Amino acid sequence: MAERSGHIAVFDSGVGGISVLRELVKIMPGERYLYFGDSANAPYGTRPTQEICQLTEQAVEQLLQRNIKALVVACNTATAAAIDRLRQRYPELIVIGIEPALKPAVTQFPNGSVGLMATPATLRGEKLKRLLNQHPHSQLCLIPAPGLVELVEAGLANTPQMDAFLTPILAPFAGKLDALVLGCTHYPFAIPAIRRVLGPDTVLFDGGEGTARETKRRLLQQDLLEEGPGSLIFENSLPDPKILELCKTLLTEASYG
Repeated sequence: MAERSGHIAVFDSGVGGISVLRELVKIMPGERYLYFGDSANAPYGTRPTQEICQLTEQAVEQLLQRNIKALVVACNTATAAAIDRLRQRYPELIVIGIEPALKPAVTQFPNGSVGLMATPATLRGEKLKRLLNQHPHSQLCLIPAPGLVELVEAGLANTPQMDAFLTPILAPFAGKLDALVLGCTHYPFAIPAIRRVLGPDTVLFDGGEGTARETKRRLLQQDLLEEGPGSLIFENSLPDPKILELCKTLLTEASYG
């Protein structure tokens, strides 16, 4: 039986889910958070779907040994591959996934040009296909960005290296997109570089805020919302103190840019 005092476990393939954690802490500062990143196996986005499912389930099994009341899968790739399996396997647990913020982008620009940048695994997933069917859009551009996650994991989100990486991917769309949906939780940390390459006029969307709102709604629904002093634990599968320092830095930065 879940308790109010239990942790909200936030899981990602690495440090990207901190973009979601920031939104969670913003609207629920009194909660206890346990953030686990699987940086030892990052990136997930270029792995086969079955392997992504196995890695995700292994991490969740570890988290369930702790006192958790909800699980937030703050990884688009893991959500696309494994969220249905997790919900079937743990029907009593609040399990929240993250989806690309395609609906708000298409709603704001119903006749515009919308790009979706994501990992290869997210772009090939059945979950995205269902999402696209719900929101058909003739001017939707799918933009794979393999390699971007690794730069964020290395602490290079807002650097010349990121600009050089993004230029061949996004420069062809400069001035041509009304909106760009960031379909990976690592990508918001690269927003300054994305803007430098894409230009200032394209509106950027990510799913972190919506995921946080849905988590709060589910906790309220089950009378599990905590209003204590709040706490935060960072853990990672990679035994490197620099990763934990990067987590703290990403969480406390004033802005994505």
